[in-house]
Amino acid sequence: MKTVNDISELRTQVKTWRQQGLSIAFVPTMGNLHAGHISLVDEAHKHADKIVASIFVNPMQFGANEDIDNYPRTMADDQAKLIAAGTDLLFTPTPEMIYPNGLDKQSFVEVPNVSDGYCGESRPGHFRGVATIVCKLFNLVQPDVACFGLKDYQQVQVIQTMVEDLSMPITIIPVATIREESGLALSSRNGYLTAEQKAIAPGLQQNLYWLAEQITAKYTQQQGIDFITLAAQAAKAIDNAGLKTDYLHVCHAQTLQPATQADTQLVILAAAHCGKARLIDNLQVSLK
Repeated sequence: MKTVNDISELRTQVKTWRQQGLSIAFVPTMGNLHAGHISLVDEAHKHADKIVASIFVNPMQFGANEDIDNYPRTMADDQAKLIAAGTDLLFTPTPEMIYPNGLDKQSFVEVPNVSDGYCGESRPGHFRGVATIVCKLFNLVQPDVACFGLKDYQQVQVIQTMVEDLSMPITIIPVATIREESGLALSSRNGYLTAEQKAIAPGLQQNLYWLAEQITAKYTQQQGIDFITLAAQAAKAIDNAGLKTDYLHVCHAQTLQPATQADTQLVILAAAHCGKARLIDNLQVSLK
């Protein structure tokens, strides 16, 4: 694997591959890699000849009171994992390289509607930062396909919408969430959890399954579904399990608008605090 932090070197390598008729898949990350990230690389191998990954802790997507300074940085370990997974090139730019004029003077990309609620509401400006850095990385790498984990379901919808709206010739490939044996979704922030917190954290996913079962049962029985009341009950159960619910909503799977009785493709989106960690999770529900 070749590691580069220079834009011109990245572009030279990509141009060489293009001249050879090779296709390119891209896996953008913020580092501190785990099995979930590596599953993106594994999936990328199915769709392209060459795999480019990036590691960049993006300051634009962190809020004023968030943990960018403490975000774990494990470059040597990350490189070893990417090499083992067969990555061809790793791009490791600095903030000064990506935002040479500073964040205040940086052009940005904003994706309306799908960015607005849920994590977008809890973390103002977050998805502006995500869309901007992903757009910029897409322009630098110019991949044919890019892989993103479905643990960040809203993020996938934001990026997919951006690609469609801006007519980018890139196929977005969503990849299923990788979980610990307990059911807890793998996340770089799981490292913040104590042993006691790790024991209660799976309560988030467990209550999403309970909610999905309630929705499916009522649909099967041709009963009206009170999504708001059921979601409130699940949120209360999450709090009773020792977590602190940030949000929990049942939504249309593509638009992320609140679910209606006519919707049959749903997603439950949830976030909860567990100690220092903010956990996010989701569960897709198909009623047909």
